[in-house]
Amino acid sequence: MNRFLAFLRKEFLHIFRDPRTLVILFGIPIAQLLLFGYVLTNEVRNVKIAVVDQSKDYLSIRLTERLLSSGFFQLAAIPSSQSEYEGLFRSSKVKEIVVFEPDFAKNLIKEGKAGIQVIADASEPNAAQLVVNYTTAIANDFTRNEFVKDQKQPGINIKVRMLFNENMRDAYNFIPGLIAVILMLISAMMTAITITREKETGTMEILLASPLKPIQIILGKVVPYMILSIVNALVVLLLGYFVFHVPIIGSLALLLGEILLFIFLALSLGILISTFVNNQVTALAMSGFVLMLPSILLSGFIFPVKNMPVPLQIISNLIPPRWFIEINRTVMLKGGGLAEIWPNTLILLGMSALFIFISIRKFKIRLQ
Repeated sequence: MNRFLAFLRKEFLHIFRDPRTLVILFGIPIAQLLLFGYVLTNEVRNVKIAVVDQSKDYLSIRLTERLLSSGFFQLAAIPSSQSEYEGLFRSSKVKEIVVFEPDFAKNLIKEGKAGIQVIADASEPNAAQLVVNYTTAIANDFTRNEFVKDQKQPGINIKVRMLFNENMRDAYNFIPGLIAVILMLISAMMTAITITREKETGTMEILLASPLKPIQIILGKVVPYMILSIVNALVVLLLGYFVFHVPIIGSLALLLGEILLFIFLALSLGILISTFVNNQVTALAMSGFVLMLPSILLSGFIFPVKNMPVPLQIISNLIPPRWFIEINRTVMLKGGGLAEIWPNTLILLGMSALFIFISIRKFKIRLQ
């Protein structure tokens, strides 16, 4: 045990003496969280629009003011003719043009309906659809509350309530997924690199010839990164809570327990990768190819798994972050407990056991 503790201390000193390792362990996760949290968003904010008011009556003016005061839109141009429309779009000065028909208020009061044409730049289809949806929602809300609030509404009155994310904030979706992606990439990649470094420099032979047992060597390499990954996870949780205001409705103890399990799985995967390669460059490339793209694209982090083709859905079942992201969202946003996440927990436990089993079988006492 004394030999093992001395080896463990040596590994910690080696990590803290290497600035590059510290940047990878702590700098990259924080940068990823802030970049993804602020940049990767579908929310509509300060979209530049143009308004063509052919009516210029009190209702068209009030509706224009409602659009601009919503915080979603900024008035960037007031074109005088249709010939200017395409030029505004081509120069990217506006993303949408709202055109009020003549006699807007008169038609709305007498006939109960009036026309508004919404022209959007569809070179970015998803963004265009969001902008149009926001514009339509504001116009409908204006008509319902400001103009005919004292009249009985015809047709079906649909009331919508969004559970677990009432304001539809993208951070609620991305932050739980980012925790999984960051922990998977950092924990697995650093473990794979640190073991292959010993192989590449030839010091693994010295370690294997020492009184330390192979399992002690592996634990000595893994335990420091497990402790640092736990610290990493806590930092990410705190940033998500205080910077992006993502709540933790469920049990914090349960969430931390699942995070610990996922870190162990990621480290196990890193050990497994290190048994297949003999140099750091290959370990880094394999970690990036095997972990990064699948973790981001096939885990449900950005794109819903159910929207993928069936073959990709089957492949996504083999991606550990997929199951952990579901756990995070259930516990953090829905307040779920172990009764809701136990299948995912068993899958993560099974994957961890499988990775460790294969790694031990492939770990050789002597390098060949």
